[in-house]
Amino acid sequence: MKPQAPSAPLKPAQPLGPLAWRSLVEWLQADLVISADEAKRTIARCASAHSAQHPLQRLAVVGMTRQADGTVLDIEALTQWLAERAGLGYLRIDPLRVDVGKVADVMSAAYAERHKVLPVQVTPVEVVVATAEPFITDWVPEVERQTRKAVRLVVASPQDITRYTVEFFALAKSVRAANKSGGQAGFGSFEQLVEMGKANKQLDANDQSVVQVVDWLWQYAFDQRASDIHLEPRREQGVIRFRIDGVLHPVYQMPIGVMSAMTSRIKLLGRMDVVERRRPQDGRIKTLRPGLGQAKGDEVEMRLSTLPTAFGEKLVMRIFDPESTVKDLSALGFSPHDAQRWEGLTKRPHGIVLVTGPTGSGKTTTLYATLKRLATEEVNVSTVEDPIEMIEPAFNQTQVQAHLDLDFAQGLRALMRQDPDIIMVGEIRDLPTAEMAVQAALTGHLVFTTLHTNDAPSAIMRLMELGIPPYLINATVLGVLAQRLVRTLCPACREREDQAVAHASREALADLVKPWQISGSYKPYRPVGCIDCRMTGFRGRMGLYELLVVTEEFKDQVNREPRIEALRKQAVKDGMRPLRLAGAARVAEGLTTIDEVLATTPPVN
Repeated sequence: MKPQAPSAPLKPAQPLGPLAWRSLVEWLQADLVISADEAKRTIARCASAHSAQHPLQRLAVVGMTRQADGTVLDIEALTQWLAERAGLGYLRIDPLRVDVGKVADVMSAAYAERHKVLPVQVTPVEVVVATAEPFITDWVPEVERQTRKAVRLVVASPQDITRYTVEFFALAKSVRAANKSGGQAGFGSFEQLVEMGKANKQLDANDQSVVQVVDWLWQYAFDQRASDIHLEPRREQGVIRFRIDGVLHPVYQMPIGVMSAMTSRIKLLGRMDVVERRRPQDGRIKTLRPGLGQAKGDEVEMRLSTLPTAFGEKLVMRIFDPESTVKDLSALGFSPHDAQRWEGLTKRPHGIVLVTGPTGSGKTTTLYATLKRLATEEVNVSTVEDPIEMIEPAFNQTQVQAHLDLDFAQGLRALMRQDPDIIMVGEIRDLPTAEMAVQAALTGHLVFTTLHTNDAPSAIMRLMELGIPPYLINATVLGVLAQRLVRTLCPACREREDQAVAHASREALADLVKPWQISGSYKPYRPVGCIDCRMTGFRGRMGLYELLVVTEEFKDQVNREPRIEALRKQAVKDGMRPLRLAGAARVAEGLTTIDEVLATTPPVN
C-alpha cells in the first residue's frame, strides 16, 4: 500500500495537540479553500453539532463548498487537505492491501483505539501508521522502541480508522483463536490429506472464531465487488484471493488449519459432505449481504466447488449478483444496432438461439437477463442447467444429475412433455443434446442454449461437427450471439489522452479493425488508478457482442459451401459486426482501452 505523497505541504499553524474544529475552519479560510462567508456559516452551524465527533467529521456534515470550483468538501477531501497542511502523505485505507496479521502485531487494539491510530503496513525498516490527529505524536517513540522500526505517519479519514481498527484486530484475534484451538493442522502431501479426511482431525467448523472469520471473508468480498472467492491451501499457509473485474487479487494468508476449518464451515452451510475430502463436490449458499448502504440485507447466492489438491481442499465460491438478471440490454453492453436485432430474435415463436464464448465471458448473465424479460405470467420458461447458476422464481429450473442418468438430453426430453414455451439448455456438449434441441425447435419451442466457440460463425460449424445436417441447422437456428467481457475504465480517475497520443492511438485503432473503418467522434482515455478501482485504473466490466442473424442468403451459403471463411463473410454482409469492431467502438467512446480489446477479442478476418 503506497500512500499519496504530499504536494507543497504547508507548516501547521498551531502547536502539537489535538485538532479543534474552529482552528480547522480558520486554516481552511487562510489557505483560500473556503471563503470568509463560508467560514462564518460553518462556525454558526458547527456550534450546535455533536461535540463527540472528530473535528473532520463535524465539518464534513456541514457540507462546505470549495471556493475555487464550488465542489462539496466531504470527509476525504478534508482529510487530503489536512495531510497536505501537516506535511504528511494522504492515505485512503484499502483493506485488501493490508496484511492484517502483521499490522495487528505492532500494537494492541486498546492502544490503537486510545491513540486513534492504525498500523497499515509493516516493512523490514518501517511501520506505516494512519492517524487522523497528525499533531499528536507522543506515542511514536514508544512504538519505535517496541518494534525496533521507524514510524512513518500518514493521514487517513477518522471514519476509516475507527472502522478498520475494529475489523482488523477482530479478524486477527479470531484467526489466532482458531489457530490456537485447532493447532497447526498442516500436512505435506495428498496421502496425508486422505488420512486426515478419514480421521476427521480438524478444527470444529462451528467454533465461534471460525464463524467470525468466514463472516469477515464474505463481508469483504461483497464490499470489494468480488465475483469469486478462492481458498487455496499451500504447503505452509493458506491463501485467500478475490477475483475482481476478472483479475485475481491476493487478500490474506492464514494457517492451513484455520483455512481447513473455514472450508468445513462453508461446506456445512452449503449442505455438502464435510467429511469427504477426496473427491470434488458442488453446493450452493444463499445469504444476506452484510455491511452498510443500500445493498445491505439483499440476498446473495454463492455457488460452491471443492477440489482436492496436494495440500488440502481448494474451495471456490462464485458470487452471483441478484441485480444481474434485471439489467437491460444497454446495461449489458449491447450497441443499439445489436440490441434491436437481438430483441427481434427473442420475439420469434420457435427456433434455436445460440450464445457462444469462453468460460467467464458472461453468457449466463446475458441469457438470464433475456429470459427474465421474457418470463411473463402467460409464458412457461423452463431450463436444464449444470449447475443451476442462480435460483430464479420466474423459471422452472432443472439440475443435471449425472449419477441419476439425468443429462442435458434426458432433461430436455422430459421438458418437452411439460408444455414449455421457452426452453433454456445450459450447454450443448454432444450430439444427443443437439438433436433434442433441434427437435424442440421443430415442434414449436423457442430454445436458448450455449456453445464454446471463439466467434458466432464457428457455432454453425460446431453443430455440423457434432453431426447435425445443414438442412436441420437452416430449419431451426435463428441466430448466434458471440460475446466477451472487457474491463471498463474507472470513471473517477481516467484521464483524457493528449492530442498527440490520441492521434497515434486513433491510427493504431484504425489498423486494428481493418478493413473496417471507425467513424464519428474519438475520445480516448487512459487508466490512472485510484482507491475506488484498487489502483488498477479499471472498474467493472461490460460485454462486447457480435450477432449473427440467419438470413436466407446465409442458409444458401450453409447448403452450398459450409466453410468458416465463407460463413463469416456472408454474416458480415447480413449485418454482423465483429467482436473487435465492437471493442473499437467502446475505445472510441472512452469506456475501455485498446490493450483490453486486444486481450479479449479475436482478430478481424
